Amino acid sequence: MKILIVEDDDRISIPLKEELQHQNYVVDLAFDGAQGLEMATLGLYDIILLDLMLPKINGLALCKQLRDNGNSAAILMLTVRNDKQDKVVGLNCGADDYLTKPFDLDELSARIRALSRRFISQRQSLIACGPLQIDTTSCAVTYRENAIEVTPTEYRLLVHFALNPATTFNGEELLNKLWSQEFVGGKETIKTHIKTLRKKLAAAGIEEPVIETVYGFGYRLTSNA
Repeated sequence: MKILIVEDDDRISIPLKEELQHQNYVVDLAFDGAQGLEMATLGLYDIILLDLMLPKINGLALCKQLRDNGNSAAILMLTVRNDKQDKVVGLNCGADDYLTKPFDLDELSARIRALSRRFISQRQSLIACGPLQIDTTSCAVTYRENAIEVTPTEYRLLVHFALNPATTFNGEELLNKLWSQEFVGGKETIKTHIKTLRKKLAAAGIEEPVIETVYGFGYRLTSNA
């Protein structure tokens, strides 16, 4: 799950980013509305945490513009304003939820999990690739009911391929979708993670590679999965 935080106060955004990364989310930061619009328009984020009072483009205008442009990310607005009408306006602009500052991190985490469940339910909570199953609610991977231990990065890769079974992704596309913008690794990182994931799946008894290399193009879910 990839999250964009659009918040101009780094006393809020940086600790929040660190907390969410600790919970295994991939997180990027934008510090004003214009930067938030540019980053969100790429369509790479599942959830956007959006401050209402932003420089350059305020949160309400940004939220409305994203929805008008067809952006389907879940949007959680964060604001010091606790007026009921402000909440109504925010929700009418396309926000999915609204949280007043100062907020409790546990409550914010719970709301993000709720949005994640809603995001997942629009797709699938249980993804089957033959006898290989991915439970996106519990983040469990099993093969013939036997658990396979994967890292958060390996899990994100596996889910991404499973949700897009007919699509080939090159290294740059995978880096943009599954890693934060501050990540300094390159395409060799993708190769390493896929190699390790293949070994774990093979050790579980899967004879054919679940993720195949399409030489010159990238990687995709094998047609046998």
